[in-house]
Amino acid sequence: MAYDRYVAICCPLHYMDVVTKRVCVHLMVFSWFSGFLNSVVHTGLATRLTFCSSNHIGHFFCDITPLLKISCVSTLLNEVVIYVAGIFVVFTPFMYILISYVYIIRAILRIPSMAGRNKTFSTCSSHLTVVCMFYCTVLLMYMRPASYAKDYDKIFALLYTFITPLLNPFIYGLRSREVKQVFKKTFTKKCKKRCS
Repeated sequence: MAYDRYVAICCPLHYMDVVTKRVCVHLMVFSWFSGFLNSVVHTGLATRLTFCSSNHIGHFFCDITPLLKISCVSTLLNEVVIYVAGIFVVFTPFMYILISYVYIIRAILRIPSMAGRNKTFSTCSSHLTVVCMFYCTVLLMYMRPASYAKDYDKIFALLYTFITPLLNPFIYGLRSREVKQVFKKTFTKKCKKRCS
């Protein structure tokens, strides 16, 4: 999505030439493949672990870091792979997104009209907010030192697995004029019923 915004704002006249169906398919396949490869590597490494007494994970879903806590063998290899995979799967895309937004903000500041700048910035700010919330919590969850207190793991996991996807329909849906009109009609009807 950041690439789409970057091309739409920084190269609007070339959008149809740059964002082709082929490019979209390549981005989608790369995204799916990297996610699949990441999960296969972590699952494969988790199968070599043995667990001593407890099979209870103190988490609301079976994540790799809580699973490593209940293992009774060395998890050093798993932890190194988590950091390396985190650099490629989390940190690198986050940096590309932030760099693209630097270019987007530069392009927005060149827009002559204040109304145009506000409209363009409001379109991008919602996406950037969700992206930052998602990536920052994932980075805090997986890319911190092992000695760091892990008291907030469940909160971070809740933010990136539940809250961020929950916000997406609201943020992008409320930008649509039709959705705003439906909300307005619904709330107006409910207010009239309560007032009567």
